Amino acid sequence: MSRITETSPLLAALARKPHERTPVWFMRQAGRYLPGYQAVRAKTEFLTLCKTPELAAEVTVEPLETFGVDAVIIFSDILVPLEAMGLEVVFGDRGPSMGDPLRTRADIDRLRIPDPVAETGFVMDVIRAVQDRVAGRVPVIGFAGAPWTLACYALEGSPSRTFAAAKQMLYRAPGDLHALMEKIADTVTAYLRAQVEAGAQVLQLFDSWGGMLAHEAFHEFSLAYCRRILEGLDGCGVPRILFIKGAGTHLESIAKLVRETGTECVAIDDGIPPARARQVLGGHCAIQGNLPPEALFAPVEDLRRRTRELLEAFRGEPGHVFNLGHGITPPTPIPHVRAVVEEVQAWRAGSASE
Repeated sequence: MSRITETSPLLAALARKPHERTPVWFMRQAGRYLPGYQAVRAKTEFLTLCKTPELAAEVTVEPLETFGVDAVIIFSDILVPLEAMGLEVVFGDRGPSMGDPLRTRADIDRLRIPDPVAETGFVMDVIRAVQDRVAGRVPVIGFAGAPWTLACYALEGSPSRTFAAAKQMLYRAPGDLHALMEKIADTVTAYLRAQVEAGAQVLQLFDSWGGMLAHEAFHEFSLAYCRRILEGLDGCGVPRILFIKGAGTHLESIAKLVRETGTECVAIDDGIPPARARQVLGGHCAIQGNLPPEALFAPVEDLRRRTRELLEAFRGEPGHVFNLGHGITPPTPIPHVRAVVEEVQAWRAGSASE
């Protein structure tokens, strides 16, 4: 299997080593806005797509072929580990739901910590199929959802604005929630390690709902379990990216976690000013982000200007990875994504002021 070398701008940036230009990729870059994905989904159910390596690999690689991004992130879903733990996961018109959400401690105790190869081996097959298609051109990124985010879905049963069921357990039965989080954390750690064994060269841990927690709860139920996973991945041989959406007020705590775990990169959402991210995180890890996904709807010349301004805000810092503050949304125009990639890959430190 072909392996990417140290010439990768992304791997160099994650290691905070000098490199020719800022790398660029996008969260949710393989998704509903792309015609190739739409053609595959027209004939295939979502979970079938996730579990069919050749189809998932085709969708994963489409952004590389279409835009020339500097990495591909495997096409999968954060709920895959929950299904392997024993929960029924259903994908309908309104998104994912749990066939029978967790309600009691007995429900939690029945969950298993699965063998990642035996129970989710199709994800590892996707990684290998993607590696075959990429052939060493760019790194392949694996990922997983963090325990708090996965617990929210497992307890609520469907997408929610508030995830009230998870919050109720947090305050009514915190011991039960910890029992659930521990099982999820151990499952996710093994799952991500298996992805590395299969050929993932970068890992990203997503805590999409961590930012909704109050201060003490954030530390106890989001950050502590992200730490558990990141420490469990120590020595895995690939860089780790931590993304906790909505956690700008906790940036100093995240920086402390980075220092203590050696985590290589923090992805920031678009609510965090680049200057603050550099002040708090700079020198400790790489920083990934953080163009607002909605900016991709701006007129192209305005979008190009915004892209240059963000690049200039990070001033060509060796550890900057250009990305969005969250994932690409489905109506995003393809030419606008291409314009951002072109602008990032053409930009050099200082070029905006020359």
